[in-house]
Amino acid sequence: MVKKYKVGLIGAGGVTELHLEGYKDQTDRVEVVAICDSNSEILKERADKYGIPQRFTSLEDFIQFSNVDVAIVCTPTSIRKDIVFPLIEAGLPVFVEKPFSDSLEEATEIVNKANQHKIPISVNQNFRRHYPFELVRRIVEEGVIGSVNQIIFNEIFFRQDQGWRLNCERHAMSVMGIHWFDGFRLILDSAPKSIACLTRSASVINCVGETEATVQIAFENDSIVTYVQSFSSTYGKNEMIVIGEKGTLICNHTSVKLYQKGEREPVQTWENKVSREEATFEGLNQLLTSLETGIEAKNSAIDNLKTVSLLDAAYLAANENRIVTFKQGALI
Repeated sequence: MVKKYKVGLIGAGGVTELHLEGYKDQTDRVEVVAICDSNSEILKERADKYGIPQRFTSLEDFIQFSNVDVAIVCTPTSIRKDIVFPLIEAGLPVFVEKPFSDSLEEATEIVNKANQHKIPISVNQNFRRHYPFELVRRIVEEGVIGSVNQIIFNEIFFRQDQGWRLNCERHAMSVMGIHWFDGFRLILDSAPKSIACLTRSASVINCVGETEATVQIAFENDSIVTYVQSFSSTYGKNEMIVIGEKGTLICNHTSVKLYQKGEREPVQTWENKVSREEATFEGLNQLLTSLETGIEAKNSAIDNLKTVSLLDAAYLAANENRIVTFKQGALI
């Protein structure tokens, strides 16, 4: 018998629809019974659209009266700890949007708090499936391209955000880089040795934080990653090239193509058509499964500290104009 969980969302902004769309066809596993947001207008709009019966404008009331099994946090990262701490103290398992936190220090605080109370937390790194990171990981594990020498990742497009993100000191890498950092470490299954980063903010984009970033990461398995991000490009491109000893993979959101020596055309193609919504439910289900088995979820907050560590180190390298080094995966 599949166990069904009552879940409630804190935050009714745009990202909440990603969750609600992903859960609406999973009624044998998830029932959305409550939603909470201090903005009563957007709260009503979201609750009416998805037929959510319980509506709260205060976190305290949500915790006391919603009777949920799991809380899903979709609030801005600037108030992440203020939301997650009371949920942990109330004994509620948490599924939280990425980035897990604005800083490694705060993310570590949250993990320590959760460990103290023995409360599991998972992070919605839905691009592990939406982008073909897990697929590439399997291909690499099967030895198809041999050991990985280098990953070259470019994402350039035009993106003008609205709302709370405009005033964040961390922007492009926090919005999109958090996915890519997570994917790199997933593919390589190795700890970082060092990271260098350059950033700038383009005048054509209205925001406080960076819109451009170039990052280089050296990993302990001797793989190198070069990552370029732009939110100001009038030309759009997303491509990941994974160069191995025996072959090269060319990847985008929907496919992975294998090229081998002497071949002008791909010798094999894998499709990857997993929506962000579907992958978001899968992420939540990893948390639910961990509640049932007692086995730590692959997308646990403990694991995600390693991703946040890369993000934090990239900003540190850019701000201090130096190469940041790691020892056994930890910043030094």
